[in-house]
Amino acid sequence: MKDKAPIYFLLFALVALFLGMFFGMTASFQYLMPEFLKEQIPFSKLRPFHVTSVISWIVLSATGSIYFFITYVEKFKLFSRWLVKLHFIIFLLTGVAIYISFIFGYNEGREYFAFHPILMIPILVGWILFGINYFKILYKNVKGWPVYYWMWGTGIVFMCYHLMEAHFWLFDFFRLNFIKDFAVQWKSTGSFTGSWNMLVYGMSIYLMSKIKENTDVATNKMAFFFYFLGLTNLMFGWAHHTYLLPTQPWIRYVAYGISMTEWIVLASIIYNWKSSVLKIEKENNPMAYRFLLATDFWIFINIILALLFSIPAINFFTHGTHITVAHSMGTTIGINTTILFSALFYIVHQLYPDFITDKKWVKRGFYSLNISLFIFFVSLIIAGAKRSYWMYVSKTGSFSEMQDSIIPYYISFFVFGIAIFVSLLIVAVPIFRAFLKNIKS
Repeated sequence: MKDKAPIYFLLFALVALFLGMFFGMTASFQYLMPEFLKEQIPFSKLRPFHVTSVISWIVLSATGSIYFFITYVEKFKLFSRWLVKLHFIIFLLTGVAIYISFIFGYNEGREYFAFHPILMIPILVGWILFGINYFKILYKNVKGWPVYYWMWGTGIVFMCYHLMEAHFWLFDFFRLNFIKDFAVQWKSTGSFTGSWNMLVYGMSIYLMSKIKENTDVATNKMAFFFYFLGLTNLMFGWAHHTYLLPTQPWIRYVAYGISMTEWIVLASIIYNWKSSVLKIEKENNPMAYRFLLATDFWIFINIILALLFSIPAINFFTHGTHITVAHSMGTTIGINTTILFSALFYIVHQLYPDFITDKKWVKRGFYSLNISLFIFFVSLIIAGAKRSYWMYVSKTGSFSEMQDSIIPYYISFFVFGIAIFVSLLIVAVPIFRAFLKNIKS
């Protein structure tokens, strides 16, 4: 009997996604109606709920998928089933504790980790348990690792380090020096994102190799060039967030160059793979294939935006506006989430080969998701551009007048935010049901 722990990770990942979208919609409605639930749960409290839920979606689904690929698809024996179960229980209980801490106002952390710092301890323990199982399994069973094994291992190791680094502010040496504190905060959160990108992007290459039934995409020189480029980005690409700090010029130059590279290579890998996939291979995993194609589209869109605001002169005008939010949403939903859904559909097909994943309404949900996200994305960019123009160029009129002028774009991203949520529900419900069925069997 197969271990069910990977499926539990994936089930709760989907729950975190639904919660994250719900909190996000509620927060966006407060842009339109600032008094809505202001006394009960203001925007400042909603944001941590939304951010934590979305990060949990990415982390839990990546973790569950990697466990599944290793045990169900590659058929490697777990080093310790007990450690996997303990890993899940720790993450589940810590997640509940984080929500409780937010409900009672214990928002003492920073940025992505707004919860009480002590809750980072069990999270770190969970990642260490994941690492022990992962490296023990692969050390025994695999020689000449394909690139996705390197990417997953790197993501796990760097995740442990950067989660600790994100809490250096607890020490006076950092907290009492604004420049050090600010630089380390952005470095740690930027590299934290790079760490989960290693996990997720590794999954995309794994899926491409499995759909094509050819390991060349994961063992060729381009794949390993992408890996080392991604590793460099993880270690140094964060610095483009700190252009406004009085840091050494070489740090800015290195960050500027690195931040323009990583997605270009991934887009190239997906494009070359897409042109080589046979019709029968597409038909075997239709939704997994479609979501990887959507990833390629959103990489292209986000490359354009990232190239622009990685330029220091432009970054000065865009930093802290809705353009930054558009970039965040474009990468989180357009790139990470599309890769993760590709993995989920592939996993469902592995569990139930006769399960029809590309039903008409699921395909409609897929197209609706991408169209809604594009309009949502554009609305945020326009709102950010108008705010930046008011702040740095026109400097006329009051703040409230500027806010009134961008209300139509707030309405747009609220309406299409709902459309994204509904589309994700349409796409995710059959996956959720399949996982529940597997748990009960």
